[in-house]
Amino acid sequence: MSSLKSAIERLASSGEVERDPEARPVFLEFRDQLTHGKIRAAEKVGKDWVVNAWVKQGILLGFRLGELSQMGSGSCLSFVDKDTFPARQFTVADSVRIVPGGSSVRMGCYVAPSVICMPPMFINVGAYVDEGTMVDSHALVGSCAQIGKRVHLSAAAQIGGVMEPVNAAPVIIEDDVLVGGNCGVYEGTLVRARAVLGAGTILTRSTPLYDLVRGEIYKASDDKPLEVPEDAVVVPGSRAVKKAPAADWNLSLYTPVIVKYRDDKTDRRIELENWLR
Repeated sequence: MSSLKSAIERLASSGEVERDPEARPVFLEFRDQLTHGKIRAAEKVGKDWVVNAWVKQGILLGFRLGELSQMGSGSCLSFVDKDTFPARQFTVADSVRIVPGGSSVRMGCYVAPSVICMPPMFINVGAYVDEGTMVDSHALVGSCAQIGKRVHLSAAAQIGGVMEPVNAAPVIIEDDVLVGGNCGVYEGTLVRARAVLGAGTILTRSTPLYDLVRGEIYKASDDKPLEVPEDAVVVPGSRAVKKAPAADWNLSLYTPVIVKYRDDKTDRRIELENWLR
């Protein structure tokens, strides 16, 4: 893999990569490795997540090399996109359930066996979706997002993507997380294992997270994203604005709040997920 990494880094720094006859074969090998989960945009080392910037460089290289091409068949399923990232075609051997109804997964995404995709949904290039995860209707898995095992991305959940800068951390959802309907997780937010995001929760780098149980306030910093603790149960909340004229108008701002940590009662409420898989 080190030789592939070196080749990608060399081509990414070239000013005339489009004329390099080796560029496309190298990229196609890279895309194949990405699609099969052999390489990924970020990986866990101990308890920390490390960004593989060269993988993002390889994806961006694919956009530079790609040419517009008409894809699909017929007037109803006709698309125009870069030929380096066509829609991925699954077979029974992949053991991935793609339920009919307008879903799309790009080449360059890893989708593990036993993943369920409910229509319509979209998984963008560079994403990694691990075993037993459900991507529900109208859900988005953005570019390079990392989704763990047995995650449920509920209807209309939005997992943001990131391509540039290449060293920026993607959104990471660890194992056994439940992301409720209409949630939005953006800007490199890290959601630790077994956390539960209640419906409508929005998490970004600029959003402080208030922990009512531990009396803490979690914020992103220049070198670290917002991090949701393991087992945290997060719901949408609000906090009063104390400065005039907002205080005079009794205005409040949205904020996510940790109201409890996962327990047996929480597990019983979501155990139905196992029957749906």
